[in-house]
Amino acid sequence: MSNSEAARLPRSDFNEGIRAIAPLVIAAFPIALVFGALAAQKGLTPFETMLMSGVVFAGGSQFVAIDFWATPVPWIAITISALLVNIRHILMSASLGSKTRQMGFGKQLIAFGFLADEVWALSEHRARKEGTSFAFMMGLALPFYVNWVVTTGVGASLGTMLADLDPAKWGLDFAFPAIFIGLIMGFWQGNKTGMILAASGLSAIACKAYVPGAWYIAAGAVAGVVVAAFLADPQVEGE
Repeated sequence: MSNSEAARLPRSDFNEGIRAIAPLVIAAFPIALVFGALAAQKGLTPFETMLMSGVVFAGGSQFVAIDFWATPVPWIAITISALLVNIRHILMSASLGSKTRQMGFGKQLIAFGFLADEVWALSEHRARKEGTSFAFMMGLALPFYVNWVVTTGVGASLGTMLADLDPAKWGLDFAFPAIFIGLIMGFWQGNKTGMILAASGLSAIACKAYVPGAWYIAAGAVAGVVVAAFLADPQVEGE
């Protein structure tokens, strides 16, 4: 490979990341608008909404935080709930850790700082097929990040206009589940995957029914990990 070809690789990877994330950026657009509108209804300004999106950058925990938002702000409840919702990021970072060592710790820290479910899923797919790179992950993360921050601000600016918006009427309440179902199916590997998903889903449903708060997220994650470990093939893992 010539030096000129090598120099083009990061840009090529970055562009590939943009192309891969583009459909999910579009899918996240209405979700961001809805969040911005909800934030405005809770009294947040467009700037405060964008600041929250830029610093937190986690749609699930942001919706939980807005649901708890009141005067005075219940910081402890919001913090604990957001932690439970985002605990999955530990598992996502761990799964990519060994696949991104070539980046170096500094670039890993930056890439994982922009990690979202969609960015993780596409990075995992790429890593399993041909290896991933810092440029590819940034191509995924930056458009998704900018879209989320800007669009939540737009939603907050249009808060009064969207005050009567019923997400269910337009099917927007299913946007989040639809995205995650699509991401999950990308990892489908037959009966083993089905058993892991069943254990995770049933555990989460049971926990949500009997335990208040967002503990159902942690319960689903733990159940899925336990079943996955039980079903793992030692010979494959040892190769």
